[in-house]
Amino acid sequence: MRKKILIVDDDKDAVELLRFNLGKAGFAIGTAGNGKEALRKVCSIAPDLIVLDLMMPEMDGFAVCEILRRDPMTARTPIIMLTALSTEISRLVGLDCGANDYITKPFSPQHLVSRVEQFFKALSGS
Repeated sequence: MRKKILIVDDDKDAVELLRFNLGKAGFAIGTAGNGKEALRKVCSIAPDLIVLDLMMPEMDGFAVCEILRRDPMTARTPIIMLTALSTEISRLVGLDCGANDYITKPFSPQHLVSRVEQFFKALSGS
């Protein structure tokens, strides 16, 4: 069974870039354009990993991450924050909110795919 990834970003170009590269790597992809939509989709698709932007309308990625970490159903779902916020304080806040990784834009799609694959290898114990 293919691993499911939820991409949460309001930038349609970034979503398509991620969808293409992660899909090509064999993952099943779901998308959400804002934080509220992400929380709804997490319930319906039960992703194995979430790629989460921070600066979005309606609810930012920090709030989404905190909500997901408080929910027993998603508390252990890996979250990779992918954002243009590159300050040290943003990185620290993101990790303190519960993100497993923090990657800044612009980014290498191959690097992101590699990080995702590393998370799944670690989860499977190989």
